[in-house]
Amino acid sequence: MRTIRIEASTGYDVVIGEGLRAGSGERIAALGGNARTAMIVSDDTVYGLYGGPVRESIERAGLVARSFVFEHGERNKNLAAYGKLLEAMAEERMTRDDLVVALGGGVTGDLAGFAAATYRRGIRFVQIPTTLLAAVDSSVGGKTGVDLPNGKNQAGCFWQPSLVLIDPETLRTLPDGEYRAGCAEVIKYGMIGSEELFRAVSETPVRERFAPVIDACVRMKRDLVEADEFDRGERMKLNFGHTFGHAAEFLSGYRLPHGFAVAAGMAAVTRAAVPYGYCGEETLEALLECLERYGLPAAIPYGADAMREAVLSDKKASGGAVRLVVPERIGSVRIVTAGTEELPAWLARGGVGTKDLSHLPDCKGV
Repeated sequence: MRTIRIEASTGYDVVIGEGLRAGSGERIAALGGNARTAMIVSDDTVYGLYGGPVRESIERAGLVARSFVFEHGERNKNLAAYGKLLEAMAEERMTRDDLVVALGGGVTGDLAGFAAATYRRGIRFVQIPTTLLAAVDSSVGGKTGVDLPNGKNQAGCFWQPSLVLIDPETLRTLPDGEYRAGCAEVIKYGMIGSEELFRAVSETPVRERFAPVIDACVRMKRDLVEADEFDRGERMKLNFGHTFGHAAEFLSGYRLPHGFAVAAGMAAVTRAAVPYGYCGEETLEALLECLERYGLPAAIPYGADAMREAVLSDKKASGGAVRLVVPERIGSVRIVTAGTEELPAWLARGGVGTKDLSHLPDCKGV
C-alpha cells in the first residue's frame, strides 16, 4: 500500500494498493462530516464491471449509495450529461455534507468533479480511477470540466478531490487500446521530468510494473500541482503533447482516444522542436521508438489549416498566442510562447497533415 499526500487548496491522500476497491466504502466514510448520501458516477461499461461492489461497500459503511450512469465516451462529456447529473443529485436532495464518487476513467472524473464543484457551490468528491490514464494523471490535480461544441474542456473549474483510491487490479484486464492510451501519459511524464522513468518504460512494459509507475507519475504531478495549482506556470509542463493533441482529438469528433491524440501531439511538437534547436535528433528518435513500442501514433493526419483553427479555439490559447511545451532532452521540457502567425510553421515542421492514422486499431470505449 502506498499513500501520497497532496497539499493543495484542499489536502488529500492518493492511496495506491491492490484490493482497495473492495474496501472503498470504509475509506469514504472515514472522511467524516455529516454525509448521508454518496452518488456514484460511472459510465455504462465501468458500472457493469465495478459499480455493484463499490455500491455495496459504501452501503456497508453506513451511507446511502445512489448511482448516475451515462453512456461511455468523450462525446458524452457535455453540458447535457452535466445537467442530468445535477438534476439527479437534486432529486436525491443531496446536501453540502454529501459527496460524489467518480468511478471510471478521465471522462467520468471530469464530469463528476465538475458537478461536485458546482452543486450547491461545492461538495466533496472521491476519485476511484479504473483506467491507467486516469490513475497516472487525470484523477489527481483537481481539473474538472465538460466539452463544448467548439472544443474540449471549455467549461470547467479547479476542484480538488477529498480522496483518490487507485486499485491496480482494475488495470490488469484493460482492453488493449485503453492500456496503450494510458501508456502515452506515462511516456509524457518521463519526457517532462524523469529520464529514469522514460528509460524504465522503454525497456519494461508498463503492465509489468503498474504500482511503481503510478507512484512515480503521481509524485511528479503532486510536485507540479503543489507549486502551481491553478496552471499558470510550471504545471503547464503537464500539457506536453496536449496542445496539438486536443486539436486532433476535437477534429476526430473524439473518435481518436485522448492518449493516442497526446502521443501524436508529443511526436509533432518534438519533431518541430528539432529544427528550431530546442532539442536534438536523439530526443526525437528516443520518443518515436518508445511510441512505436507501445503501438501509439506518431503523426497527426488532419490538415494544417483545420489544426490551426482548432488549436486557437483551445483553452490553452491566450492573448493571440499559444503556449507550447517543447522538449530540451529526455526528462526536461520548457514552455515556449508562439504567436498565431508562427503557428503554421510549427505545424508544418511537426509534420501535421502528412500521414494517415487509418491503420490504427479500433479503440472504442477508451
